[in-house]
Amino acid sequence: MKEETKLIQNILSDPLTGAISTPIYQTSTYVQESPGVHKGFDYTRTNNPTRKILEKLITDLEKGYASLAFSSGLASVDAVLKLLEFGDEIVAVDDIYGGTFRLLNLYKKLGIHTHFVDTTYAENVISILTPKIKMVWLESPTNPTLKISDIKYISENAKKVNPNILIVVDNTFATPALQNPLSLEADIVIHSATKYLAGHSDVLAGLITVKNADLFEQLKYIQNATGGILSPIDCWLTIRGCQTLYLRIKKQSDNAFKIATFLSEDKKNTCIDKVYYPGLSKHKNHIIAVKQQLYFGGIVSFSLKDDTIEAAKKVVTSTKLFKLAESLGGTKSLICHPATMTHKSTPLEVRRNAGIQDSLIRLSFGIENEEDLMEDIDQALKH
Repeated sequence: MKEETKLIQNILSDPLTGAISTPIYQTSTYVQESPGVHKGFDYTRTNNPTRKILEKLITDLEKGYASLAFSSGLASVDAVLKLLEFGDEIVAVDDIYGGTFRLLNLYKKLGIHTHFVDTTYAENVISILTPKIKMVWLESPTNPTLKISDIKYISENAKKVNPNILIVVDNTFATPALQNPLSLEADIVIHSATKYLAGHSDVLAGLITVKNADLFEQLKYIQNATGGILSPIDCWLTIRGCQTLYLRIKKQSDNAFKIATFLSEDKKNTCIDKVYYPGLSKHKNHIIAVKQQLYFGGIVSFSLKDDTIEAAKKVVTSTKLFKLAESLGGTKSLICHPATMTHKSTPLEVRRNAGIQDSLIRLSFGIENEEDLMEDIDQALKH
């Protein structure tokens, strides 16, 4: 079967009733026949039938060993960081999601230091590895400048230096419909399922998929101990959203490619400085993206020649179809100004060193008609 068919057919009908939609097991506890003797469920923090179906679904999509569902993307990030101990170090992509950057700063207070490097140059990672560095943290594409890292090359060469190093990939922007990091030798894949997987801007969710039993047992213990689990209703919403993933991501990628091309080629829009989209041949990581991804995703970022916050605010408040909001990956197109929104907590110097200009604007494409979206961006740029 093709992947689209597998996705739908792997969500089985309910064996008890024949219901074609996954049941929502909205329960906190389960009746036991005798102490410790039950039907595989004793308390919903530990396990839940609806959550189990979602976890199996993402495991199949990511071609992994097992998965865990958390209350948000950052809850899943936090669980992975809890695999580390005092004195351990991380190498992370410099253009990292602002929430992850904030969390890594908290772990710095707990004795876990992070080295931020441009991971699009693999040697930046490999050359600084020491016995203390226990984890490499990648986003590909990154948020918000859409850098692409060669996941397989970094994974294979990092493990030559340290066979026990963990390669973690935040796959939120690409989704398993576009790339499978575990098949590229990564160890752990993270998703903010709030975005493309749930896909309708109506749920917060985080997912982790791992490549082996040992990692699963460690993270399952952390999840049960800390309690950041996804509720049954939110599991159901995420399952429902996942069923249209391939349809949505294809349309969103098509919209993004057409408008990225328009923005990069339209000589009338002289206010635009740079356009960031891995589907463009002039993107510095285009060749890696072609090798690594099926499509190029539904996010486009661009900066202005007037590289000021004021200029960016003028554009992001002038759109009519693109709604000014944080988050991404839903059916409605969104526009965002990272410097004052998603990456506001990232220090100015760190932002600029990572290539996040004051005027950088991020577009998240929905499933609307591309001509309507193009006209909306065009008129906003002319304000």
